[in-house]
Formats: sequence, structure tokens, C-alpha cells
Amino acid sequence: MRKKQINAVGLTCPQPVIQTKNALESMENCGLLEVLVDNDIAVKNVMKFANSRNLKASCQKQNEHQYSIQILVSEKEKPQDSAANGECAITYENSLNNIVVLSSSKMGEGDSELGNVLMKGFIFALTQLEKLPETVIMYNGGAKLAIENSPCLEDLKTLEKLNVEILICGTCLKHYGIEDSLAVGNVTNMYTIAEKMMNAGSIIKP
Repeated sequence: MRKKQINAVGLTCPQPVIQTKNALESMENCGLLEVLVDNDIAVKNVMKFANSRNLKASCQKQNEHQYSIQILVSEKEKPQDSAANGECAITYENSLNNIVVLSSSKMGEGDSELGNVLMKGFIFALTQLEKLPETVIMYNGGAKLAIENSPCLEDLKTLEKLNVEILICGTCLKHYGIEDSLAVGNVTNMYTIAEKMMNAGSIIKP
């Protein structure tokens, strides 16, 4: 059985899960994927991801600072319509017509520093989804995510390159005095924002 290993030690959420996802997708044949992580939360996240894909996963604690997660990709996990050539395929559910709304530069309530870290992780995770959102709308404090030196700027540019529409409220840019610092996306108005949201299949607001 072929074995592949990825080292996610020291990586923050959602990197261990995303590296696991990418490694599984790149496996040309059935085999074993070993994922190395350094904390219990990462273990739980990777294990849940594997289980959600109907893959068998187990974990061993190698030492105080490292865990080894073993994920088996076998013939049983191969979809009914995959080619009969011995290769395994991983399928993922897609959702349609999603719009992501970012109304703040941080995610959630509570500690601001943590909120900034979570928002950066969320936007990076969007770039790794199988089904990308059609549009990302940013208003109020969320407009600050699209300016120069934003920690989320490169991931937003990646989304734009992947044909995700990036819209930023012009009134918000003007209010914060950051019109000249806009580095990604297009300026929009509240009518367009309302229209987009009313016509959306679903709206995701982290």
C-alpha cells in the first residue's frame, strides 16, 4: 500500500484540514495518508474532515508535541461512477449561488486580536473550497479588509483571480477615509448590495 505524509505541525486553523484535503485530492491511487499535527484541536478537525468524506481515520500520539493521523483511502471509498482503473476519487458537495457578507474586519465577538486571526483564516478557507462563493460583499468595518496592507489582501486577490466578484461599499470607504487605499475588488452602492443579497440563494455572514 502506498503511503503519503504531510507535516502540518505548527500550522494554525484551517491549514491542517486544507493540507489534508489537498493531499487526498492529489492521491492518484488508493493508499494511506499520514497527517502530522501538534495539538488536540487539529486532531479533531482533521479526523472530522476525514469522517465527513467517509474515510477511515485513526490517531496515535507520538510524543508530547506530535500526533500522527492515519487516513485510509481504499476501494470502498471509491464512488460508483469512477473509472474502473484502480484509482480512488474523492467527491465533495457543492452549494449554489452563495454570497459572503463581511461587515467587520474581525470574526465574532470578544477578543479583537483573535477575531482578526479568525477572519484571516476564514477568508483563506474560502479560497480552498470546492465551490466558491459567487460574490463577497464588504461593508462597514469589512471594507478595511480590501485595502493596502490588509492581512487578508492576498487571499482576496486570489478569490478575484478565481472569478469571485469582490464588492466594497463606497460609502464605507469614504467614511473611513480609505478610498485611495483600495487594493482589490470594485466599489459598489447600497442598491447593488441589497439587490445581490435579495437574489442570493444563501448568504453567509461569519
